[in-house]
Amino acid sequence: MSWDIVATLAVTFIAVFLFATEKIRMDAVAILVLSSLVLLGQIDTKSALSGFSNSATVTVTAMFVLAAGLQNSGALDSIGGLLAKVKTPWLFILVLCGVNAVISPFVNNTAVVAVLIPIVIAAAQNINLAPSKALIPLSFSSQMAGVCTLIGTSTNLLVNAIAQQQGHPGFGMFEFAPLGIIFLLVGVAYLLITSRFLLPESRLQLEDGEGFGKYVSELKVNKDSVLIGKTVSDSGLMDEFNLFTIAVLRDGERLSTPSHQVLQKHDILLLRGESENLASAREKYGLHHVVYGRRDLDEESFDDLVLTEVMISPTSRWVGGTIPILQQRWNKNATVLGMQRRSRVIRERLRGIRFKMGDILLVTLPREDMVSLRKNKDFIVLSSELVKTERSWRAKFALVVMAAVVATAALDIVPISISSLVGAVAMCIAGCLTADEAYQSIDWKIILVLAGLLPLGEAMANSGAAQFIVDNTLGKVGAFGPLVVLAVLYLLTSTLTEFMSNAGTAVLLTPIAISTAKILGVDASPFIIAVMFAAATSFMTPVGYQTNTMVYGAGGYKFTDFIKIGLPLNLIYWVLAVLLIPIFFPFYP
Repeated sequence: MSWDIVATLAVTFIAVFLFATEKIRMDAVAILVLSSLVLLGQIDTKSALSGFSNSATVTVTAMFVLAAGLQNSGALDSIGGLLAKVKTPWLFILVLCGVNAVISPFVNNTAVVAVLIPIVIAAAQNINLAPSKALIPLSFSSQMAGVCTLIGTSTNLLVNAIAQQQGHPGFGMFEFAPLGIIFLLVGVAYLLITSRFLLPESRLQLEDGEGFGKYVSELKVNKDSVLIGKTVSDSGLMDEFNLFTIAVLRDGERLSTPSHQVLQKHDILLLRGESENLASAREKYGLHHVVYGRRDLDEESFDDLVLTEVMISPTSRWVGGTIPILQQRWNKNATVLGMQRRSRVIRERLRGIRFKMGDILLVTLPREDMVSLRKNKDFIVLSSELVKTERSWRAKFALVVMAAVVATAALDIVPISISSLVGAVAMCIAGCLTADEAYQSIDWKIILVLAGLLPLGEAMANSGAAQFIVDNTLGKVGAFGPLVVLAVLYLLTSTLTEFMSNAGTAVLLTPIAISTAKILGVDASPFIIAVMFAAATSFMTPVGYQTNTMVYGAGGYKFTDFIKIGLPLNLIYWVLAVLLIPIFFPFYP
């Protein structure tokens, strides 16, 4: 084994480990991979920077802006009205999937789901359907529709770019649409049949006083609180309000055995419970919410504030930040009262917890600030109130621009990277969004991941690392024919995608797919399509795809809910891929 293979494999395996464990942010991992490859002599400076100018990176950047232009102009507002007209649950799921089937092939599906979450919650409640019955179908159908076109997901563009780097001609805008549509139809039929039985009935109605799960909040014992002199176990916090006391803090120190502690003035209680129970206990027992960056809130100030729940969005600049930093640098009138994270129970003070995408915050702010909050791309407002942007000619203009971008690229008039850039500029000039909003709409984390990982695909191919992996993995089943290899490759990609970045999975396996095709003496397209489809559809875990993580918190799901409905769907797609990909993309064209 040569030094080049050893060095490239070492960087690759470390990257896989970091992606899977999330010990380091995925954009930081991508830059670390890029730097390591240069320092180890696997790529030169020109190749290292080529990812930033690659057509896939440019296209994904422009597509974020186009999606924001559609949203800001009000072009997507009619979706809420359409869903509100549906009166039966099964038809609601069908219409929801149909809406996704029209939008997600052309608009970044993360942006689509971010826009639709509050709309779906509101519309579902109007027909007495638990939002948990609709939010996983929202996420899944956006992924299903995304594989129907080249621009439907960033994964499609990334795989296509790596394939072109290695001599493959690449794919057209709608080249795999027939295959994608079959996958979509089968997936929608599966959701219509199973969502009723396999999805939980979690009714989340903030405006009726119920919140999106249990929050952890810090409440200080006031000087005239009736809890002074009582133990936590005798306080009634659990018996009357179902509030679990995680910790009692006194003079900055955490006390042991919190349930047996006799409470004193200025003690801080770390409580976990539903938002309305936290509010009731605060009023009854004379407690104050501990806030950061401003004075404590009193009861009178609550009368002038709106209580709302917001999710940290995938593009939020606050990912990695903390509540004290947020309070200091964000809206001075807004106050964070509690926090929840679906992946684990918070057991430490809130001030030290760094935000992750999908975290939900319980926030108070003046009613007049709600309009600006809804426009803020850092947060997704989880409210059952249907919010409409003021309609103008810009809504129609945005739709025309998006159609022109797709049409000119599909007809090979101009490359998609150029048409999407021109479309993004046109939306800014027309006022669909400002230049600042355009910059804020871009998920720079994704852009850095794409730009940082593209050279890894080149290094794997040029160093022989991809060939080495093939010889020692897929090559072992090569004797059984390309169909068996395709089945193994799809299953491997699908499994890795559930536990690490889909971009990382695509970069790792696309060179392997191409090298495998060369060994077998067949066309590489079937294997590339297998990687593309498997990496862009993740149904079994809430961490496998961004849209899954978003609905995980908003829907009040458990991790096992995704396994119950997602594992059978993954297996169905695996069977479909093995049967259909060779038909649409033959091994011997």
